[in-house]
Amino acid sequence: MSGFSRKLTRPFASWGGRSPATVRNPPKAARLVAPVEVLPKWLLFTPMTIQWFWLGLKYRSLTLPSVVNPGIETGGLVGESKFACLDMIAPRFRDRVAETALVAPGEDAEAVRRTACLAYPLIVKPDIGWCGFGVRRIESEGELRVYAAAFPPGESFLLQRLVDEPHEAALFYIRHPANPRGRVVALTVRHLPHVTGDGVSEIAALVAADPRMSLNAASYIETLGQDGMARVPEAGERVMLATIASIRAGGRYEDGDALITPALEDAVDALSRSMDGFHYGRFDIKYASPEALKAGSFTILEVNGAGAEAIQYWDPKYTFLDTFRGVFAKQRALFAMADDMRRMGHKPIGWRALATAYRKQQRLINQYPPSN
Repeated sequence: MSGFSRKLTRPFASWGGRSPATVRNPPKAARLVAPVEVLPKWLLFTPMTIQWFWLGLKYRSLTLPSVVNPGIETGGLVGESKFACLDMIAPRFRDRVAETALVAPGEDAEAVRRTACLAYPLIVKPDIGWCGFGVRRIESEGELRVYAAAFPPGESFLLQRLVDEPHEAALFYIRHPANPRGRVVALTVRHLPHVTGDGVSEIAALVAADPRMSLNAASYIETLGQDGMARVPEAGERVMLATIASIRAGGRYEDGDALITPALEDAVDALSRSMDGFHYGRFDIKYASPEALKAGSFTILEVNGAGAEAIQYWDPKYTFLDTFRGVFAKQRALFAMADDMRRMGHKPIGWRALATAYRKQQRLINQYPPSN
């Protein structure tokens, strides 16, 4: 066994894939909101930030994880181009990627759409994105032109085919370049925010009665409008409240490690090894059914690098202790892998360059058109 394998077998096993058995105190009744979701963001991320700084001191570099993906700007920690990440996938695997076109600054978005043969409705999203900010479903040329006009000048955005597969998930993949194979260490099923009609209640009342949806009621009013929130859906009608499945928009994450199979790992590993300079990250995907996913059939929406979160721990079944134990183990494993890659000659990005990329991303997030 290599030094890398000896070093990381324990930390990777402690946070990635096949972890449901480690949940110490599963709730007697299904919890609808994860305990960590009710924490203020500053309180949630403070312990993670403190550990990051401690690991940075231990390994003598706060930006060390940027080396795990030499082919991605900043290693995918922050500010990377989503289009460039998708473009890393070799042509022979492009049938697994949702057709995506880049609208560069100054280009006519409708002309790009026509050239790319993308039909309405479609998805638009920033090229530099995070947590679904600026992601919208677009129904017409008029809506596309409104979005383009509202987008920050001098920045690029993407047009992507609206994938009609009903299920969404995130696959976390890791492979050290010295190893012939990688692993899918975690799979998280993502549920879109929605309410189900009872034939009597308005959507606003259904949202207010749902412990999860009520946390984001204001955003749904902005998306659906007062008239939309006043509509009474039929009994059993499922009303989608947002296009994105992010927790920020009311989505729910569910640990889906039971769906990881050898066939799925083979498919993800072959695709990942076709990406020069990609070793660590998360694929956001859609799939037709659990059976199809187990067989290795899925469509990639996005590729995320070293900054990808271990979102399986936002499953409501996990306690505070479970979540922080898992996230801390993930960060330890990330630094350990990066340290090994540094020994192979890879150099981390400078802290000034990383800070510049972070500030740019945060500035853009505040300027993007609202998501829906």
